[in-house]
Amino acid sequence: MNEKEMIHEIERLKKEKNAIILAHNYQIPEIQDIADIVGDSLKLSQEAAKTDADIIVFSGVHFMAESAKILSPEKKVLLPVYDAGCPMADMIDADQLRAFKKEYPEIPVVCYVNSSAEVKAESDICCTSANAVKIVKNMEADKILFVPDQNLGHYIGKQVPEKEVISWEGFCITHHRVRTSEVDNVRKQHPDAKILIHPECSPNVVELADFVGSTSEIINYAKMSDSKTFIIGTEMGVMHKLRNENPDKKFYLLSPGLTCFNMKKTSLPDIYKALLHEQHEIIVDEEIRKKALGCLERMLELS
Repeated sequence: MNEKEMIHEIERLKKEKNAIILAHNYQIPEIQDIADIVGDSLKLSQEAAKTDADIIVFSGVHFMAESAKILSPEKKVLLPVYDAGCPMADMIDADQLRAFKKEYPEIPVVCYVNSSAEVKAESDICCTSANAVKIVKNMEADKILFVPDQNLGHYIGKQVPEKEVISWEGFCITHHRVRTSEVDNVRKQHPDAKILIHPECSPNVVELADFVGSTSEIINYAKMSDSKTFIIGTEMGVMHKLRNENPDKKFYLLSPGLTCFNMKKTSLPDIYKALLHEQHEIIVDEEIRKKALGCLERMLELS
């Protein structure tokens, strides 16, 4: 079956099974092109909850498909490549979080959406890179525990200096590998370019940005800006949408290291097989799901 025939089959199966395909901004271009909705992890889970589809094919990584299942327990959620994980999400589990809470009793836990259902169930409130600062600002506590991303935790602390943010020492292996020397080099090559950086990058890299934001915020900034040249400091998958939506602007990747191996695992044949066989279903224990749902719902209320 060639690519054109496969796309046709995917469309047919979608109609036949009342399915929807969600793709994260970091997925390969072919998958972004066939998806019903492309976005960041929170937007995709919210859209999944709104849809009347019976099956959600989530082209992303494990914690994202889990979040969709938490918000839409009555739907069948499929992750086309079951071992597409998130190394940062794996840097903390429920037992480690319980020990962290014991070390700092009575301090509320904010967990990044890039975390497992079990970690969400042990946390007070969830956040995304887009709403993290707002969430922490709106909380009554003057100290918070933040898991699992130390870089996003540091960024929140800088933006909300009146609060103490105590971060777990996790990080995104893709964003964390960007170096300040790469920012300096790219500035020399493109002195007029705006440098847009994700807060999962290390603090010394984030400090050199013209704009700091989530994938969706970076996309919006580039669209609204009068500038014509941009250096993109987040995973390379976002370049596809940026170039499609802004044909008159130029985009360069800040670092060749900005490629997430897990986000690139999913291919068109994986989507096709997931739909055909309804395989790799995401199951979340009901007790954990209810607790994790509370964590996500509190975020939606505060943001």
